[in-house]
Amino acid sequence: MRYKEFTWPHNPRTYTIEYQRSMAVNKVPFGRYHLQDLGPTRRVMRGEGEFVGEDAYAQFQKLASVFYREGPGLLVHPVWQCAKAYFVELSLRQEPRRDYVSYTFTFWETFEEENTGITMAGTGSASSSGQGSTNTGTGETWHTVERGESLWSIAQAYGISLTDLITRNPQIKNPNYIRVGEKVRIS
Repeated sequence: MRYKEFTWPHNPRTYTIEYQRSMAVNKVPFGRYHLQDLGPTRRVMRGEGEFVGEDAYAQFQKLASVFYREGPGLLVHPVWQCAKAYFVELSLRQEPRRDYVSYTFTFWETFEEENTGITMAGTGSASSSGQGSTNTGTGETWHTVERGESLWSIAQAYGISLTDLITRNPQIKNPNYIRVGEKVRIS
C-alpha cells in the first residue's frame, strides 16, 4: 500500500471500505413521503496494522509525518481502486515500542478536481509535471484548462507568478473566470 511518498513495508492486517449515499425524506400530505437521492458521499477507507522489527517506531514516525502534510494524495491499495484521498486519522492502538507499533488509519476519498498532480482515470486532468501542456513549434507552452482549475492553481503548477500568467494571457478578460478547454499561455 502507498500514500503520497510513503510505502508500507507490508500491507496492513485488516482494511474496510464504506460507501454511503445521502438521502432526504420529504413528507407528503396524508402520511406519505418521498425519498430524494442526493447522491453518493465520500468513501471511507479504514484499516489497522503493525510495524514490526528494529525500525518499527521509525516507520510509524514516517507515516505520521505524511499524516501531517496537508492536502489530498494518491492512495494506492492492493484491493481498492486508486483514489485521491485525505489522510484523516492515524491512531496508536497501544503504547509504541521501538520494535513494535500497532496502529489504525482512516482515509476519505475526495472528488475535488483541484490541480494536485494526480490524473484521475478518465478525466485527463493536468498535473504539475505539465501533462496538460502543449509546446508549439514557436517555443510557446500552452496549458488546456481542466475542470476545477483556476489561474492561480495553474500558475502554482508551473512555478510562475499569477501576475505573469495574467500578463501572458490578454485574451482572458476576467482572471477569476476561465472555462474548461480554454488554452492558457504558460511561456
